[in-house]
Amino acid sequence: MSHRRTGRVLDKAVNNMELPFLKKKARKSDHLIAIDLGSRATKAVYLQRRGDGFDLAAYTILDAPGVGERAPSAELLGEHLKQVHQALGASTKQIILAVGVQECLLRHAEMPMIPIPELRTMLKFGSRNYLQEELQNYAFDCHLQAIQAPPNGAEVAKGKVNAAAMKQRVLVGGIKQQRLNDLTEAAKLAGLTLEAVVPGHIGPANALELAENEAFANEVVAIVEVGFKNSCISILNCGELVLNRVVSVGGDKLTNGLAETLSISYEEAEGIKIGMPHEVQSTLETLLLPLGRELRASADFFEHQNEKPVARVLVSGGCACSEFLAQTLQNELMAPCSTWDPTKTFGRSLSAEQMAQFEPNVARLSVAIGAAATAF
Repeated sequence: MSHRRTGRVLDKAVNNMELPFLKKKARKSDHLIAIDLGSRATKAVYLQRRGDGFDLAAYTILDAPGVGERAPSAELLGEHLKQVHQALGASTKQIILAVGVQECLLRHAEMPMIPIPELRTMLKFGSRNYLQEELQNYAFDCHLQAIQAPPNGAEVAKGKVNAAAMKQRVLVGGIKQQRLNDLTEAAKLAGLTLEAVVPGHIGPANALELAENEAFANEVVAIVEVGFKNSCISILNCGELVLNRVVSVGGDKLTNGLAETLSISYEEAEGIKIGMPHEVQSTLETLLLPLGRELRASADFFEHQNEKPVARVLVSGGCACSEFLAQTLQNELMAPCSTWDPTKTFGRSLSAEQMAQFEPNVARLSVAIGAAATAF
């Protein structure tokens, strides 16, 4: 894959979704590390600003720290972050962390038209009122999507309608405060500067804005991010994230399903899934059926509400049989489905070794790329 110069002008894409549970004072970064903390693998990118675009200076994919379902301790994660930083060979210590869908939440809500700090307070003490769930000891952040003004705007201008009575559509992110504290401590132990912690859900959408700005701004696009334990379905309508669902189908379920069906080991099933997906096509199609149904249901719901179709589906994430997966989802949805490159508009300053391994791994970098977009 050859080096490509970006054609994207920074000022053209300033609407990427920011939901930083933790964020220092606003500042533009010339180089930055973004780390996607997945349940099976950590994916990280080192980006540098180059004129009106960016260079991908390095990337790395490492096994996630810890074993089992429990999140790693701050100490263990701190050591892991050190390893990530060393693997990237980066001069900067500024990092952004993206946390997986199993560790945080992302919801749409209708809330009063008041400043974001006040919205956070309202959610902290009354999450059930807006999210239909009691979420104690959580940290929240919000991304404003649209204002729903009263019918008579003149009444507002005259001061007859309280601004707090007006409603706005808000994208709400939440994470347990203790987990946020652990992430902060881990970065400190690693000697790194934590600029922000963001929900991994928004990564692919932000990455699409960087990679294909015209499609992002003008089309209805569904993104399916396939993870190890879960997959995330996002539907964007002309740049607005209007629907987000997490489905408990990921690479692990596919491998386990193959292992059980064929009576082979997990490792053997993983090898077949990676190297010969068409040899077990019928089994994989059956295992992928729940994901296809959720995608179809999501598209149907959107189309019913908006009377416009989903133009295409983009597949990213760690599932090694993504080309096969894209074709399977296309058969279910009857809309074009394909894999995509979240670094499409980036220059590349990768080593020869990293370039040799880049193409099979690029689809796994979408969350990290999108997390970096919140700082650029």
